[in-house]
Amino acid sequence: MEIKDIRKLQNGSDVRGVALAGIPGEDVNFTQDMAMKIAFAFATWLEEKLEKTPLTFAIGRDSRLSGPHLAQAVALGLVSKGNQVYQCGISTTPAMFMTTIDPVLQADGAVMVTASHLPFNRNGLKFFTKDGGLNKEDISAILEMAETIETGFTPGGQALDYDFLPSYSQNILNIIRSKTGTDQPLAGAKIVVDAGNGAGGFFVDQVLRPLGAETTGSQYLDPDGNFPNHVPNPEDAVAIEHVTKAVRDNQADLGIIFDTDVDRAAIIDEKGNAINRNGFIAFIASMLLVEYPGSTIVTDSITSTGLTEYIESRGGKHHRFKRGYKNVINEAIRLNNAGIETHLAMETSGHGAIKANYFLDDGAYLVTMALIKFAELHKAGKPISSFLEGLKEPVEAKEIRLKIAAEDFKSYGEKVLAEFEQFAASQPGWTVVRPNYEGVRVSCDATAGNGWCLLRMSLHDPIMPLNIESDTVGGGVIIETVLKQFLTQYQGLE
Repeated sequence: MEIKDIRKLQNGSDVRGVALAGIPGEDVNFTQDMAMKIAFAFATWLEEKLEKTPLTFAIGRDSRLSGPHLAQAVALGLVSKGNQVYQCGISTTPAMFMTTIDPVLQADGAVMVTASHLPFNRNGLKFFTKDGGLNKEDISAILEMAETIETGFTPGGQALDYDFLPSYSQNILNIIRSKTGTDQPLAGAKIVVDAGNGAGGFFVDQVLRPLGAETTGSQYLDPDGNFPNHVPNPEDAVAIEHVTKAVRDNQADLGIIFDTDVDRAAIIDEKGNAINRNGFIAFIASMLLVEYPGSTIVTDSITSTGLTEYIESRGGKHHRFKRGYKNVINEAIRLNNAGIETHLAMETSGHGAIKANYFLDDGAYLVTMALIKFAELHKAGKPISSFLEGLKEPVEAKEIRLKIAAEDFKSYGEKVLAEFEQFAASQPGWTVVRPNYEGVRVSCDATAGNGWCLLRMSLHDPIMPLNIESDTVGGGVIIETVLKQFLTQYQGLE
């Protein structure tokens, strides 16, 4: 493996790779040496940006097995520039950003060692400054710089251990207590948490119990990088099955599930029904639209027509954009800068960022908002399920992932999309949706499946995801049948 492979680790606005051997066909391509060089380059890049030295950094990690070694390598790369480094141990991605605005730490930059919900053998890096998470072009510049580093590393700064999660948790407590007007707004409520053996187990002891909640039945709170119980992913069907069972078995009023590094989350109502994807966006949007009437809500491209109707019925505007949490966040920031009031940027995956919280991708903050509403409902004797009455969910929903076998997969995919747009415009009962910012979205009327479909390119892989939703039983089959007529002519699609 050559050092030039560093640039291949870029995954949008993150760094990700295989950090541990053990899975056939997946060779290690992200080493400690690479992590050191990338951290050194990040420090150099930030020095130039801020025009000052030395700098202060914070480093956190999730529960992955490779985390301690990679975090140590990152620390070595940073202190080699003469910087002060706070090693925060097990932490969360949003907490790492908060170190940059914390009045005690005042970190100039932060690094989170995580690969989100990916398998145990993967790991990666996320970077923050006081301006938020880095963008794709920033990562490209840092990785390109890292490939030029050939010198050894001589520690010239100082590294200190610092547990930041108590400070992060105290901020959450302050928000909830301030909004509810009481120290224990969750008294008498039973809430279960499923942390998936990631970094989110702290939420039980440091947030829920101090607020008065009964948390018996919470599970998988201990960090374990083997992820022995289920994938820590709020979108994963098995993970949702685990937490919904815990809610039912313990007759809980509310369930909470986090992903590995707590930048995503979902909640479960008292019946054991998951409030995720469109439902979680609707939940958060409805709260913000009370506080900020008429606000625009930015989502990714695969949200349902029912969500649009829900947002508009509450006086909001729905701006359906692209997949990718940074794309959604940056679009919300762009709209605000253009004078269009926008308070929420959220993906169906559970990534969500709120203007009042620095547009930080923060699963724990979304849950914080949900707890504020839950406390209000609980006090009034209403279940959490009552809050989303009126949200129309699709009767049928399906995603098909078409692999592009062509060598130049981007050009091939663009050709398919261009021809699909022409095909869709000629189909009875089909209307090409405009404006549309990703792929080709089609609205299908009652005679043509009563729903919609979206064909698009994956952000990074040679894949064309195809989403189909219908509001009628059997409607999805009608839409899919027409799509098959079009797609079968392309031998480069598998």
